[in-house]
Amino acid sequence: MNPPRFEYYAPTGIEEIVGLLKKYGDDAKILAGGQSLLPLLKSRVVTIPCLISLSEVRGLSYIDERKDGVHVGAMTVDSDLEFSDIIKKHFPLILDCASQVADPLVRNTGTIGGNISHADPSNDFPSVMLAIGAKFVVQGESGTREISAEDFFVDTFETSMKHDEVLKEIILPYWGSNSYGAYGKFKKGTWNFSVAGVAVQLSMESGKINKAGIAITSMGPKAIKCTEAEKYLAGKKPDDSVLKHAAELIVGASQPSEDQYGSEKYKKEILRRLSIKTMGKAIKMDGGN
Repeated sequence: MNPPRFEYYAPTGIEEIVGLLKKYGDDAKILAGGQSLLPLLKSRVVTIPCLISLSEVRGLSYIDERKDGVHVGAMTVDSDLEFSDIIKKHFPLILDCASQVADPLVRNTGTIGGNISHADPSNDFPSVMLAIGAKFVVQGESGTREISAEDFFVDTFETSMKHDEVLKEIILPYWGSNSYGAYGKFKKGTWNFSVAGVAVQLSMESGKINKAGIAITSMGPKAIKCTEAEKYLAGKKPDDSVLKHAAELIVGASQPSEDQYGSEKYKKEILRRLSIKTMGKAIKMDGGN
């Protein structure tokens, strides 16, 4: 099926994009890699009169180490994250997540900025950004501003960006040399959305968890940060009983709904097991059992 007719723009600068967003209002939508948006258009699930592509804007694809963290351009594709030495060094969680996004074809085209801005609760990177505590740099008519990941995701397909704003950059704050992370995902087949996903970021000190960042995918109307589990793990030695209790707190934060992928009970059980496994995977990077 082909999408309905729409206006297509490929501006070369952010300022031009902001002007188009202001001009077309709710009729306009930003197009990054297109891996999430184009299928919706082709199936006519959504109708968008105006698409504004970021493909011709230079300088939006990079991965840089800076004083305040790793800075990633919004048009950086998933495969660049998957094979980046900088990401491998500081954020194995992101590498682990990127390697599980769909298939190589999608990873070579899909962008981290598009994955985040689309705000689909089944997308992988929103929960990863929440776990790490990322910040997003957006630009609009009033200039640039930073939005924390916690404040960014509002609801299904909804963010706190104003309509004339576009995501330019992601800032990933350093967690220290003894930090580890893993992403766990369970789905029924390559082309299906995930039943559940868990992003875990841990900072370890003397065999104990110094700080934890945890968020979940496909478990509610948006990616969910598991604050109670994070607080519980801080200062704990991660033995089996601690991980099991943390998993219960993660499940308690979830808000699954019954659909073609399973019942609420089934999804919570998947999440429970996946949480224990993913936390264990992150801990083993520190030499834990």
